[in-house]
Amino acid sequence: MRVPQADERYKVDILVVVAHPDDEGASTPYLARAVDEGKRVAVAYGTRGSSGENQAAAENAAALGDVREIEARRANAVLGIDKVWFLGGADTASQDVLQSLANWDHGKTLENLVRIVRLTRPEVILTFLPGTFIGEDHGDHQAAGVLATEAFDLAGDPTAFPEQVAAPLRRLEPYLENLRPWQPKKIYYFPDADREDIFQDKGPTYSVKEISQSAKLPYWRVALESFRRHETQAKNFIDSLSKMDEAQIEKLATTDFWSSGISFVLGKSLVGGKVTGDIFEGITPGAIPFARPEVDAAAPEPEVSAELAGPWAFYAEFRRAHALTHLPHPEPPEIALQAGTTLVIPIWLRNQTAESREFILSLSLPTGWTAQSGTVKFLVGAKQTGAARIEVNLPESNGSASQKPEPKEVTVRAEAAGQSAGEIKLRVELRKRALPE
Repeated sequence: MRVPQADERYKVDILVVVAHPDDEGASTPYLARAVDEGKRVAVAYGTRGSSGENQAAAENAAALGDVREIEARRANAVLGIDKVWFLGGADTASQDVLQSLANWDHGKTLENLVRIVRLTRPEVILTFLPGTFIGEDHGDHQAAGVLATEAFDLAGDPTAFPEQVAAPLRRLEPYLENLRPWQPKKIYYFPDADREDIFQDKGPTYSVKEISQSAKLPYWRVALESFRRHETQAKNFIDSLSKMDEAQIEKLATTDFWSSGISFVLGKSLVGGKVTGDIFEGITPGAIPFARPEVDAAAPEPEVSAELAGPWAFYAEFRRAHALTHLPHPEPPEIALQAGTTLVIPIWLRNQTAESREFILSLSLPTGWTAQSGTVKFLVGAKQTGAARIEVNLPESNGSASQKPEPKEVTVRAEAAGQSAGEIKLRVELRKRALPE
């Protein structure tokens, strides 16, 4: 009797994991190239984008999500991609990855993504770089990168969601799925940040100007044709394209969008190869063994300390837990916020001594920035960690309207029992518009 094998109809070479319909645009010039070279591609969206804007019509909320799902399938069809999934997360407009993970039902969404990895058996995963940067810095984008990384490290582990890999004992048993563990071979990231210098030479770069053999257009042009299906998010821009001749479109696209090509950051390769080598360098057909991340031991902590909490602390632990300490990240930590709003600085206060400790926090702020309270005191019990926060009122303007805003530094100094307990620095850029913290 023949043992059933995995369904080849769903096998892919690349799985793209992003947050919203149109986010695939961060990699579509490369995807057009990959499809042209015979690679099979699938895309998984964390949400259906129901909290986005709608420049095309009046629909909102769930109806907008329905429309954007249709747009996403049409956009992928332009590229020759017919395998598209939606993970069911809720569109969350903030810069806090922890809010997005909570709103997406982290565990359930991760289970769904692991299922898709085991079903499609990708060689490579492409996703957003998980981290907080000055840029768009959308928490949903970050959540997509976090989940894709977790799925990369779990899909090959038979003890992770074991009901997915268990075979049913009865013919019509509806719960056990009979999938197989699958270890992807590489994971690459695309950043969601303004600055590019810290990402240089961290992965491969591809020109977007070669001509597609199938579409007879440059790869950037194929990507632009795909993006034109996302009318709800960019109808004004798309309508402006219809008024341009081909030379004007080329000048726009190759100077503003992909003038220096499209680049990726190598997260992990389990098959060797150069950091800047081709994405498929070293990849051969067939399964490879499951590889559990080799986690470095945590650095010893002082008995009394204060440190930045929230998403910044999460990412420090996340990079260590997933063997990604080499990934670029800004030091000091940074964020861009809307002028005239409030900066909230979350802080962990750690007291590992045998007695309660009083922490005294003081602030150094740029001119015109004010704290909602002066020196702040917190009492933390013995062998406990306390969660504290400081709120800063941001000015209505970032300075000269003609100049590009420059990040400014906020410093929090902590003392306990008359001794320094740490210093926290945060770079903050003020903008006319920005997602909430």
